[in-house]
Amino acid sequence: MLGYDEGWRAHAACADADCDLFFPIGVTGPAVPQIAAAKAVCARCDVQSTCLDFAIVTNQEYGVWGGTSEEERRLLRRAWRARQTRQAS
Repeated sequence: MLGYDEGWRAHAACADADCDLFFPIGVTGPAVPQIAAAKAVCARCDVQSTCLDFAIVTNQEYGVWGGTSEEERRLLRRAWRARQTRQAS
């Protein structure tokens, strides 16, 4: 998978954070500030891009990964799949 192992997780800014922060219930109302707080942790993370790559390749549908929300990743995943299809052709 993308030529890396999951050792990156040990270097993630969220490694010692409460994982509930990254998995809000819903995407509106009280979840909005929770998503923003999770993204703030991601913004200072040394492995943010690796985390995002992992989330896209492994189809992580829920939560905040690599500084992106569920909807943001859906869009990125669609674009990633289109690139994969073009490269395979």
